[in-house]
Amino acid sequence: MMPKEYDITGKVVFITGAARGIGRGIADVLAEAGADIALNALTPKYLNGTCAEIAKASGRRVEPIVADVTKADSVKRAVDEVLAKFGRIDVMVNALGDAIRKPLAALPGKEGSVAASDEDLRFVMDINLTEALLCTRAVGPHMLARKSGKIINIAAWTAKTRGGEMVLYTTAKTALAGFTRAQALEWAPYNIQVNAIGPGQFPDIVTAGPQRFQEITERARKNVPLARHGQLREVGLLALYLASGASDYMTGQTIVLDGGLGL
Repeated sequence: MMPKEYDITGKVVFITGAARGIGRGIADVLAEAGADIALNALTPKYLNGTCAEIAKASGRRVEPIVADVTKADSVKRAVDEVLAKFGRIDVMVNALGDAIRKPLAALPGKEGSVAASDEDLRFVMDINLTEALLCTRAVGPHMLARKSGKIINIAAWTAKTRGGEMVLYTTAKTALAGFTRAQALEWAPYNIQVNAIGPGQFPDIVTAGPQRFQEITERARKNVPLARHGQLREVGLLALYLASGASDYMTGQTIVLDGGLGL
């Protein structure tokens, strides 16, 4: 029998960037654990099918929310839509993210080195940091009024260790870890816990494609101390802990889940 503290039956969870990848892995586990889910993506291309699959597998209510969560007006509309459909939001998971492998300035002597453009900088910051701030701000009044809530940010293992060739991504995710600490302190008096997960290598075969997925698998065998990459479900299992009452005494933390990659 599962400890009652892990029971999230009937909780409402809003997850951004959830049509595929880590967001999808989190949605699968939380729905399996009994939560009703609002899944966000920029377009319905993969989102509607993902919602249908999770609903069928879990028996829970899973609703698509199409919105650009890097834009304040769009975020407000999305949160209002979730509240209209479900009546509340118990857990906000800011899972949207992406990386660009470009240096801040072109590196002399390195073939193919191209500096990140202004557009690259804005994109990486918006998709990894701004979206989390906007979504957290948008659900804030609701959670603060109820004096209850969980915020889960998806940072990265590089937020606590090295980040070579990923300077923009590492900067955004490190800032996200800092935001997690600061927001946790600000909302602690209102019984809202704010934590983050720092995943290592968690490839999605759908987005990576079979060849790229195999390359990542082989590299992980050599570079990761546990000799494998992570499974998307494993991030979901950690998110379940952070979404449940079991983590009520934890706040402001970024938990690295990387198979030892950052050691």
